[in-house]
Amino acid sequence: MRSNLSIVEISVGAFMVAALLALGMLALKVSGLQSTFQEDRGFHISTEFTNVGGLKIRSKVSMAGVIIGRVTRISLDPSTFNAKVDMLIDDRFREIPDDSRVSILTAGLLGDNYVNLNAGFSDQFLKEGSALPLENTDSAMVLEQLIEKFLGQKAMEAKPSSTHSEPEQPKQEPSHEKHKS
Repeated sequence: MRSNLSIVEISVGAFMVAALLALGMLALKVSGLQSTFQEDRGFHISTEFTNVGGLKIRSKVSMAGVIIGRVTRISLDPSTFNAKVDMLIDDRFREIPDDSRVSILTAGLLGDNYVNLNAGFSDQFLKEGSALPLENTDSAMVLEQLIEKFLGQKAMEAKPSSTHSEPEQPKQEPSHEKHKS
């Protein structure tokens, strides 16, 4: 009887260990801590944005929906007061044109922000230390700012137009006096 109980206990224990390992792997995958590329092999690039929204360190960098790197650092440039974003791009993606456009997008309606590269047409490619200019960036769309703009426009449309003209005076009809004879 004791041997049957031991087999059940060992089976339950093994099942619990497997479940905890699976839960741990799921947590790593969802949190983005598990990388899909070799972080020790790659080259660093940077760019500036006027607003990074909710972008975080370790956010993905993608191109055409494929993860090609990670955000490694976000800082404020004290001379321009723009956000500087440093990224590590996997070595497998060395032929990205240096005039590529960089945007901060949101995964889904309320998902995490990530950096997206849209390939340019230059014959020169990004390399270690390349910096994409502010002119080639599209900053994050902040939901609160979009709502504020929308509501502001609706309020302006609803406001009655005011004119500075005098109110119209009723027309006076000519008086017909009867002449006394």
